[in-house]
Amino acid sequence: MTTDQVVGSVKELWRFPVKSMKGERLDQAELTTHGIAGDRAYALVDLDTGKVVSAKSVRLFPGMLGCGAAFVEPPQPEGELPPVRITLPDGTSATSDSGDAERVLSGFFRRDVRLAQVAPEDFTIDQYHPDIEDADPAGHRDTLVEAKLGSALFAQIGAPSPLPPGSFFDVFPVSVLTTSTMARLHELQPASRFDARRFRMNLVVETADAGFVENGWLGRGLAIGGAARLAVALPDPRCVMTTLAQDDLPGDTEVLRALVRHNRLELGPMGHYPCAGVYAVVATPGTIRTGDRAAIA
Repeated sequence: MTTDQVVGSVKELWRFPVKSMKGERLDQAELTTHGIAGDRAYALVDLDTGKVVSAKSVRLFPGMLGCGAAFVEPPQPEGELPPVRITLPDGTSATSDSGDAERVLSGFFRRDVRLAQVAPEDFTIDQYHPDIEDADPAGHRDTLVEAKLGSALFAQIGAPSPLPPGSFFDVFPVSVLTTSTMARLHELQPASRFDARRFRMNLVVETADAGFVENGWLGRGLAIGGAARLAVALPDPRCVMTTLAQDDLPGDTEVLRALVRHNRLELGPMGHYPCAGVYAVVATPGTIRTGDRAAIA
């Protein structure tokens, strides 16, 4: 009989109703077989290109991280999603069911967009790769590249997808980061602010051990609270998103450079990536709360 090893407790819970917009910090969330209920439920699609809009494109859609998104009421594991309210940096807002959201968003970005609940079958984004050596295993620097995500990515590489078709998740449905990783990064690069908002994680686990502790969780189970359980699948590769300005956080390419220098990991045939945190799939759904214990099995 094995005994779970307590590694810490849930410090922060986040849900991101609209891909690449600000998230909602929660006290409680419903963990479903497809991730936190309502997470990445919506995304914008560029009508000219058919591509999903991402803050990773940087130049095409500046201001994505300045847009807020919050559900008008908590989404439930079953049933229809409630409307989401989107608030622009100037305070203008519109709800997804108002019929006005797409006009408001198209005006703000100066590109025609629609607010979608289902990802295109050929889920593609434009991703900017900053001029940082070894940040991208393919060698892209200071350039914009088309990238497949979601189930389209797994179809491209010929691997089973942990995501259902139509999902707006990048690679896996849940992401976890520890306070130990952020503390270690701050020690290594004290001039930068390693704030959880840069990493857009679902769970931030407060841990006491030093270093990149979640690197040792790969292939293991992570129990949250009394019932919910995750299966840790892969280190979380990082990109330009970690470097972008948002709210009081300045733009800072040194954040990504620190990961290149200190936590660049091999992700099988995909190559070596700068990583922070881990991706997971849901083994057992359940209600999760801040303060819940986190234990590795």
